[in-house]
Amino acid sequence: MNDLEQFIIGRRSTKAFAEKPVPEEVIRRICEVGTYAATGRGRQSPIILAVTNKELRDRLSKMNAEIMGATGDPFYGAPVVLVVLADKNVNTRVYDGSLVMGNLMLAAEAEGIGSCWIHRAREEFESEEGKEILRELGVEGDYEGIGHCVLGYPVAPPKPAAPRKENYVVYVK
Repeated sequence: MNDLEQFIIGRRSTKAFAEKPVPEEVIRRICEVGTYAATGRGRQSPIILAVTNKELRDRLSKMNAEIMGATGDPFYGAPVVLVVLADKNVNTRVYDGSLVMGNLMLAAEAEGIGSCWIHRAREEFESEEGKEILRELGVEGDYEGIGHCVLGYPVAPPKPAAPRKENYVVYVK
């Protein structure tokens, strides 16, 4: 089994993060890998907001929690939030952004960084507050939130993978 296969098979969602910052150069490498995800017709519809600013990170966490009707931190204490948004005018935006999310999580695994896909980005950035955040950041365009890839150092090793379901693959010859 090659390294890529090991990273793919070994990656698990991290749901408890240490209070340790992720070095900026590691975040940059992870984001760069995200930008090489396949996109429909090569249009590169997604963008990535790499959030390490604690105030904005906490603001996004609060918005996300309110959407799901909770009060805790839906980002599990992760110090980094990579928000993937995609251009609403591109019909492949959800697929494009989902591939970016996958690349981000695999790149994090390769760097020894834990990750987890957190939903509700669409609802966050459809809201007036979400649109205001984009304006504050100077992000122009009409974007749909695809997901949050939260990053940080795991507090514990991942659990082993659950067995794969029977008939996951149907071979047609």
